[in-house]
Amino acid sequence: MDKKAELRKKAMALPLEPGVYLMKDQKGSIIYIGKAKALKNRVSQYFGADTAHTEKVRQMVSRVDHFDYIITGSEFEALVLECSLIKQYTPKYNILLKDDKGYHYIRVSKPPFSRISEAKQKAEDGAQYIGPYLSSFAIKQAVDEVNKLFGLSTCRKPLGYHKPCERPCLNHYIGQCCAPCTGKVSPEEYADRVEQAITYLTQGRSKLVTLLRNRMESASDALDFETAARLRDRIRALEKLNTSQKVVQSRIKRQDIIALSQAQGVACFEVFRFTDGALSDREHFFVDPSEDLPAIRAEFLRRYYSMRDTVPPRIVLDGELEDADLLSRWLTEKAVANGERYSVRFVFPERGEQAHLLAMCRDNASERVAQQLNLRGRDVAALEELQKLLGLEKLPARIESYDISHTAGTDVVGGMVVFQNGKPLKSAYRRFEIKTVIGQDDYACMREVVGRRLQDYVEKPDDDSFGTLPDLILLDGGKGHVSAVKPLVDSFGYGIPVFGLVKDSHHRTRAITEAGAELSIQSLRSAFTLVSAIGEEVHRFAIGYHRTKHRKQGVATTLTEIPGIGEKRAALLLRHFGSLRAVKSATIDQLAAVKGMTRPAAETVVQYFQEN
Repeated sequence: MDKKAELRKKAMALPLEPGVYLMKDQKGSIIYIGKAKALKNRVSQYFGADTAHTEKVRQMVSRVDHFDYIITGSEFEALVLECSLIKQYTPKYNILLKDDKGYHYIRVSKPPFSRISEAKQKAEDGAQYIGPYLSSFAIKQAVDEVNKLFGLSTCRKPLGYHKPCERPCLNHYIGQCCAPCTGKVSPEEYADRVEQAITYLTQGRSKLVTLLRNRMESASDALDFETAARLRDRIRALEKLNTSQKVVQSRIKRQDIIALSQAQGVACFEVFRFTDGALSDREHFFVDPSEDLPAIRAEFLRRYYSMRDTVPPRIVLDGELEDADLLSRWLTEKAVANGERYSVRFVFPERGEQAHLLAMCRDNASERVAQQLNLRGRDVAALEELQKLLGLEKLPARIESYDISHTAGTDVVGGMVVFQNGKPLKSAYRRFEIKTVIGQDDYACMREVVGRRLQDYVEKPDDDSFGTLPDLILLDGGKGHVSAVKPLVDSFGYGIPVFGLVKDSHHRTRAITEAGAELSIQSLRSAFTLVSAIGEEVHRFAIGYHRTKHRKQGVATTLTEIPGIGEKRAALLLRHFGSLRAVKSATIDQLAAVKGMTRPAAETVVQYFQEN
């Protein structure tokens, strides 16, 4: 009995009870930990047919030598134990998120004329260090903010005991620096700015505004109106900053927003963390991609909050979640253990402010993935929107679109355009001259074109264009075109989804259709832009080919009116001379030199054009 059959036999003997299973390799090292509602059913799946498994699962199973299990009282207890064991053993095939990002500090250099900057570690240099903080994003944001707000120096110009500069840098002219390098700001005044900045960083905006307002009133009472005016301007700047930041704030005071993006073997989770309604931190994590999105979201949440001490009351997600009730209960108990008094709930917004913030988070995740793949973030975002809208199993990295063009049923042609990763792949475009359909029958013509393309995939696997199957087929037409073509595509057995592009009266794409209802795409900005571009490109390509063919057909008809010149000779002449004008200008000797022509036929051509 081989190892896999032996493991399956052992798995089939497991109880139908909740618990945790631990997969181990030949050395006894734990390589994967999972939980199960029924151990027998879950574990036996690993050692059956592997056609439904992802590549990562297949690799894991191939390395399993034996497994252990722990029975628990409930599925919830299994979830808690699984999280604890994964944190303890960090198995290779579980999602592992790094929690060793390091600490970060805010550095305030020695006076006079201190500079405020970010630092990754403390040094014995006499500077003041504020921190440590876990988030480099929050530190950079805070440092940039206080330097601009309080007009502190960030350039390399010498300060203090050096000779004053005659001209300050650009930051002074745009109102972001008080230009201490010019000597016009006293050390005492600059130190006051630094002190205010430190108060802002350590005690917050509201505390600083209160202190400044008290100082302003005291200065006013003492008739020091210059100082009072300066403090008034500082308070207004703080209040203006608070107002301007509302565009990146949320009416929800505390929440995490989490979005997933994946394409071509790369997957990334982006996390936006909001505190006091403001974006206080952001993180991203690359993980192994999975077709089971609810499961990968659940696994990510278990790993992410296992390494976090605090949990917000709201977690906003961009899609369905496996074990949502169990995870909500686990996170709630984690929050209660930290002294919080709320239930953690998951939110899946579809409109409004929260949906906008979620889209922003997803765009950032898409940008991370795009950078890994050397693509544009907006292209990945558009493909993800299209995948979600159409319910596709995988990202439509390669899209083929087809259109038919003719004039009242004559000179009928078809065009195929290819978009790879959201961009036109013109080397893969193909043109088709309709061969089996007579007259005006768009449905039959579309069937012929798509059928010939798929048949060429079978017969010409090395062709640059036909040797690769599309992830999605878009037909320039409505429900009728889809109904006519989809059965043909399905008969090849490749599982290629087929949709139609519905146009308005101006031949602009307004919706996508299956054989059933139409799907509006105008609310999906990225997907709408991509689909509209595909529709315009395939129409342009097909009608361009039709016009060229129609024009050549007219020229060929002119030549076939000459006695002794049939369609074959007309085609040879046009191919040789390139145009009707060149044929008219050719001499008898030049015409006779064309393969397939005779001297009498050449004389007839010259005589015909002389007489006409």
